[in-house]
Amino acid sequence: DYPQTLIERIQWKAPYPLLRHHFGLPTLEATRKGIEQIAEARVLDVISLGVDQDAQENFFHPERQDPRRTGAGGAPVRTPDDYRSLYTASRRGNFPLLRTYSGTDDFIRLAEMYVETIHIAWAAVPLFWFNAMDGRGPHDLESSIRAHQELMSWYGQRGIPVELNEPHHWGMRDASDVTFVVAAYLSAYNARACGVRDYVAQMMFNSPPGLSDAMDLAKMLACLEMVDALTPSPLRPPSPLPILGEGKGGRGVGVRAGGFRIWRQTRVGLLSHPLDAEAARGHLAAATYLQMVLRPHIVHVVGHTEAHHAATAEDVIAACKVARRAIENALRGAPDPTHDPRVQARKAELIEEAQTTLDAIRELGSASGADPLCDPATLARAVAVGLLDAPHLKNNPFARGEVVTRIDERGACVVVDPDTGRALTEKERIARLHIGASPKTR
Repeated sequence: DYPQTLIERIQWKAPYPLLRHHFGLPTLEATRKGIEQIAEARVLDVISLGVDQDAQENFFHPERQDPRRTGAGGAPVRTPDDYRSLYTASRRGNFPLLRTYSGTDDFIRLAEMYVETIHIAWAAVPLFWFNAMDGRGPHDLESSIRAHQELMSWYGQRGIPVELNEPHHWGMRDASDVTFVVAAYLSAYNARACGVRDYVAQMMFNSPPGLSDAMDLAKMLACLEMVDALTPSPLRPPSPLPILGEGKGGRGVGVRAGGFRIWRQTRVGLLSHPLDAEAARGHLAAATYLQMVLRPHIVHVVGHTEAHHAATAEDVIAACKVARRAIENALRGAPDPTHDPRVQARKAELIEEAQTTLDAIRELGSASGADPLCDPATLARAVAVGLLDAPHLKNNPFARGEVVTRIDERGACVVVDPDTGRALTEKERIARLHIGASPKTR
């Protein structure tokens, strides 16, 4: 009786959001038993299978696997039957949906197996990450962007929803709020261009952790307003966007008219939980209550133990109960902080600044003949020249890593002059990059 596709389950459970939690233990048997326990508890709608690095990168290459890191970072799945056994374990209680990582190599082969073994609820695909730039995969930046677009197209052709776990990867590397918003727009733009119909917009709050609630909310509202412009409405016809793989040369000429839906997913910042378990419970409850302002369709619960250890089945169940109580309280009638003048002012500021960066990316690729916002070469170059940058990318061979950010007096993450500490507008920041200048004059 429990719907077994994402969209059907969202509509069935409304107005309550689906609850999702990450789960994967160092052994297959412990993971299987934990899934049974979680399903029987009937508190979680979606189990995101956490699998180890070899399962993500070397599943089809046993010769590349390292026995010494088996189970490091998640369950050591090694065969399709391993995945089938985890799916079988979930066939009880409230029959939760399953999903897992898209992997860092052999993307289509993995996708085919996920659909066949765990009936993957939706795919999470990066745009700029999980490659040689962050050390998570074998592909260079431009090649991985192209491969990720092909993967989105594969899922889109089969009507499977897609999430781009993109903006928070910039946020967790201390990128500015503007870069976070730009990444959110590029994510949805590329998903739509790749033929995805149902797009899961993930919004990780508390990234970076020092943001104030007001500025964090403003950032998410800016993301949603920009992404919403890509969807049709009774008063706004769908804007034509390129379909990758159609038209002359196979790129950027065809258009897609409408049929693009946004499903909102919120979550607590992965790096924001305090180490103390009781303090972390309080943070989980407070952060979840704030997220409900956005009326999410999915709440990705990040267990209160994550700062200390990977969540056990008992931890997952406890965290879901904390989140569910906060959600119930909010749905009974919460105040609406979106009307706070500070929030609205910051939202407008972020949208204007993000448009400046997007215009710079368009200009960067204007001579390519393809749509710059979904052209892999242009997007990779946008990182290389510093239009998209983060402090944690310092000394990275694919990025500038020169930007300096700070949390200002409002609790917003802004770019600052490294010498004076003065906040810089995007126009000022981009001018300092000297794009097009020779290395000696930069």
